Formats: sequence, structure tokens, C-alpha cells
Amino acid sequence: MACIASALKALCLSSLLFVAIASRPTNKPKVFNVLRFGAKPDGKTDNTNAFTNIWKSACARKGGSSKIYVPKGTFYLGGVVEFVGPCTNQIEFVIDGTLLAPSNPRDIKKDTWINFRHINNLLISGAGTLDGQGKESWPLNDCYKNPNCPKLAKTMGFAFVNNSRINGITSLNSKMGHFNFFSVHHFNITGVTITAPGDSPNTDGLKFGSCSNIHISYTNIGTGDDCVAILPGTTKMDISNVKCGPGHGISVGSLGKNKGEKDVNGLTVRDTVFNGTSNGIRIKTWESSVSKIVVSNFLYENIQMINVDNPIIIDQKYCPYPPCEKKGESHVQIQDLTLKNIYGTSKKKVALNLKCSKSFPCKNVELIDIDLEHNVVGDGPSTAVCENVHGSARGKMVPQHCLN
Repeated sequence: MACIASALKALCLSSLLFVAIASRPTNKPKVFNVLRFGAKPDGKTDNTNAFTNIWKSACARKGGSSKIYVPKGTFYLGGVVEFVGPCTNQIEFVIDGTLLAPSNPRDIKKDTWINFRHINNLLISGAGTLDGQGKESWPLNDCYKNPNCPKLAKTMGFAFVNNSRINGITSLNSKMGHFNFFSVHHFNITGVTITAPGDSPNTDGLKFGSCSNIHISYTNIGTGDDCVAILPGTTKMDISNVKCGPGHGISVGSLGKNKGEKDVNGLTVRDTVFNGTSNGIRIKTWESSVSKIVVSNFLYENIQMINVDNPIIIDQKYCPYPPCEKKGESHVQIQDLTLKNIYGTSKKKVALNLKCSKSFPCKNVELIDIDLEHNVVGDGPSTAVCENVHGSARGKMVPQHCLN
């Protein structure tokens, strides 16, 4: 009888627990459909104020998360759009339509068209497109020779945004860079497509400065500049299953130009393909650097190069627009760098180009299974150049390594 009573008691408690869970109210996000706030998907009406007001309502909502929904259609945003926190809840921003920038670059008065600032727990997703309409802007991008050049806007920026992610959207034809990140931490980017012509200047795909714990995966990037640019102060970044091309590759730098720069460390790039890019793996530092920083703990693994001009390049005499003022060697120390299973074809004869600083030679550079063939008929096999590099090599080596 005692056993039966215990069993009945347990059954009653389980039933009560099930009823309590089943009757608990579901915490579904409140949906803010932009159409209900007066936005018009006609590609002509300026929806900047409507989107800003929607954000303010979603950001201030208490008692649950918010979802801003942009349905199919073309929503023109004719000026700078600021989405500013902090918010009281998690916000999901679903873009299934097209956000259209003004074609005239002078209509965007700041350096970023769509800007997210001071936000935690943000999710941007959807099958939609950010159309930067950059074609009119690209001929104006001549600041290296014209001090009166107009300031062109990046498509989307994130500053002081943490524990957030982007999934699935497309960025098309940015005026300058596509996505810019500053002081962003714990951020995931997955399934994103970034597209601009190979000759569109300064259209970097993803650019990071002073960021940490960044994960990029299953993303396709084709631009007129770096697919990914990693600037000072960025640490703990993991890049995998990325397709890059056209573009300038995955670049660390340029580094050392400005005072107060911070170290760059903890980069992993793996299972990635570079196709028709000017560079593949690239680290660039200014020759006459004013910052003494360290670049360390880098791993590049399982990387395919398809007709890449410079598959592997360290350039510590970076000078994009010569002549550059020379005040000595680079003070940027590169160390603890591993290149493993890098294979494919090089358009230039020098497939492995490691030119390090004479004052701060590269240290502990490890080459493992490098197989880069020169694909120009009659020009001979691929070669390697090493300056001020200390390290080791093992496994297959094409070209023959030149490490000390």
C-alpha cells in the first residue's frame, strides 16, 4: 500500500508540473511590421523617419523581445538611419525586402548609411538585400590624389554592439565598405553574401577594428577591396568556410601608421577559398610605423588558392600610393604564425612572399604542407622570397621554402 501511495503521489506531482508548464504564457516577440508604421515599399518614398520611429518603439518595449519585420518590396532610405540603444530587450531585425540607398552619395551626410550603436543581443536576418547603389560613387573615390574628395558612406556599421549576429542577408554595391565593425564583441556572421564589382574602389566586405570573439562562416564575398580587413586591436577571430573573390583577400592591416594602436592576436582562417583575388593571405604594416605592436597567434589552415596573384604575402614595407616617406623599419612584430595545407595556383611566379621588418624580424613562422603551383606556361615553377624571417618548414613544399 505504501508503494501504491508513493506512486500516486509522484503521478500527481508530475501532472501538476505538466499543467503548470503548459499553462505558462509563451513569450513571443512583439512584431513591428514596417508597413504598419507607414513605410512604403515603392522604391521612391523616403522611409527614413518611419524606420527610425519603428526602432524607437521596438527598442523601448518592456516585457519581452521585439521583432522588426521588413517584408518583400523596395524600401528607399534617403538619408542616414541611426538605430541606437541601449534597448530594454532583445531585438530581431528581419529583412526580407530591399533597403535602397540614395544613388547620389551627397545625400548621405555621415560616413555610414545604416548604423547600429550601443546595442546588446541584436539579430539581423532574412533573405533581403542592402542595395548601396554605389555605381555613381566609385568614380569619386580618388582621395589618395584629391584632398577635396567627397566622404563616401559605408553601407552598414556596428559600434559597441555585443552578443549579436547577422544571418543570411545580402549587401550589394556599397559606396565604400559594406559592413564596418568597431568595438564589437561576441558577434557571429553566417550565410551572408557581399557583392560589388572587382574594380569598385574601397568596397571592403567586412572590416573590424578593436573587436573580439568574432566568428565568420559560410559567407561569400566578392568586392573591389579586402574581403575581410582586420585592423588594430582585434583579437580572437575565427573565419571558416568563406569564399573570397574578386577582391584583395583576407588582410590584416594596414598596421602601425597611427599612435596608440593595439595588438592583433588570435586569428584562425580555415577551410576557405580564394578565387581570382589579388591577394590571399595578407599581412601589411607601414614601413615607417609609429606604433610598436605585436601580431601573434595566427593559424591559416586548409586554404585553396585559385589563380591568385599573391597567395601568401607579408609586406612590412606597405606603401599603397608611392612615394611614401621613409623613417626607418616597421616596428610591428609578427610572431607565432602557422600556415598549414595551403594549396592551389599562383598567377605570379612568387607564390610565397615574406618580407618582414629588419628591426623586428618575423619569429616562429611555421610552414606545413604548402603546394602552390605557378600557372603561367613557360614562366617556370613558383618561387619563394624571404626577408628577415625565422621559422621552420615540414611536409610538402612548393615552392621550396626560404626560411632561416
